[in-house]
Amino acid sequence: MNVSDFDFYLPPELIAQTPLKERDASRLLVTERWGNRLEDRQFRDIVDYFQAGDVLVINETRVIPARLFGVRADTGGSVELLLLRPFGNGRWEVLVKPGRRARVGMRIEFSSQLACTVVDVTPVGGRLVDFEFSGDFDQILEELGETPLPPYIHARLDDKERYQTVYSKDPGSVAAPTAGLHFTPQLLDEIRGRGTRIVPLILHVGLGTFRPVQTERVEDHKMHAEYFELSPESAEAINACRTQGGRVWAVGTTTVRVLETQAEPSAGGWMVRPGSGWTDIFIYPGCEFRIVDVLVTNFHLPKSSLIMLVAAFAGLDTVKHAYAHAVAERYRFFSFGDAMLLL
Repeated sequence: MNVSDFDFYLPPELIAQTPLKERDASRLLVTERWGNRLEDRQFRDIVDYFQAGDVLVINETRVIPARLFGVRADTGGSVELLLLRPFGNGRWEVLVKPGRRARVGMRIEFSSQLACTVVDVTPVGGRLVDFEFSGDFDQILEELGETPLPPYIHARLDDKERYQTVYSKDPGSVAAPTAGLHFTPQLLDEIRGRGTRIVPLILHVGLGTFRPVQTERVEDHKMHAEYFELSPESAEAINACRTQGGRVWAVGTTTVRVLETQAEPSAGGWMVRPGSGWTDIFIYPGCEFRIVDVLVTNFHLPKSSLIMLVAAFAGLDTVKHAYAHAVAERYRFFSFGDAMLLL
C-alpha cells in the first residue's frame, strides 16, 4: 500500500488557526463505516447518537509547556528546546534549534534555576539532555515554558486552555488529543444523562503526531512510541460494556491506540487488560479493530499515520468520500478544526 493513497488536496485557508468561541459549536460530519451516507451536524448534536449502555473513552492527558528558550553557555547564542519525553532523573529526549550546533557537551542555560547539558544524539536527530534545576521541575517548567502549537498554526493563542481538553488532568503531552477539544462539561453531562458511562485513560501525545509518513510504502513506516495508562477500573467498565452489548466510543486516535494495544482474546471475545507502558502500535488499512466500535476524530493531515488509522477503521473509500465532502463544504481542518463521527 502506497502512502500517496492517503494524500488529498486541502486549500490552505481551511486549516483552522484559532478555536471557535464555543467548543461544541464546531461542525460534525457523521458517516457510517464502510459506507457513503453523510450528515452535516453541529458537534453538540453528538449526544443524539449515544445509547444507554455505551461507554465513551477519553484521554485525560494534559499538554505541558514543553517549549523552552535559552542561551548557550559558551557563546550566548539563542537556543530553543522542545521536550519530547522524560527518562527519569532529569534526563529528557528533546529537539534543539539550531540542531546542527547542539553537540554533546553543550550546556544551555534558561534561568538561574534551570540549565541542561547535551549528553547524546538520538537516531532521528534529537538530543538527550540532562537537566540541572533548583526547586520543583514541573513548577519551573510552568513558569519558563510555552505551550507548543502544531507547525501549521501560525496565529497566537490568547487562552492557553483552549489547547487543553476540559477534562485534562495528567501532564505529559507535547500536543493535545484534539478530538477531545470539542467537549464541554455540559455536553459530557448530557451524554451521561443518556445512560453512557465516561471512562478515562492516559496516552501522552508525542511529536510524531505532527509528522507525515516519510516512507513510500505504508508498511515500512515505524511509529513513535507514546506512554499510556489504562486503569483496572477503566478496563473493567469497558469490558462490562462489551459483555452487555454496549458500544465502545473512542475519542480520538490516541484513545484508539491504547484500547487496541491492550486488546486480548477471552472466552467472551476481545477484551482489554489494564496496564501501563509504551505503545508504538501502527494501525493502517488491513488491521483488525477488536475493541473500538465508534470513533470521534478530527480531520487529519494528508499522508499522516492518523488518516491511515481512520481509513483502517472506516474504509479508505469512505474516508476519501467524507474528506472530499468536507473540503467542498468548507469544513475547518486539523487541531482547531471540525470533527467527524464514524459509526
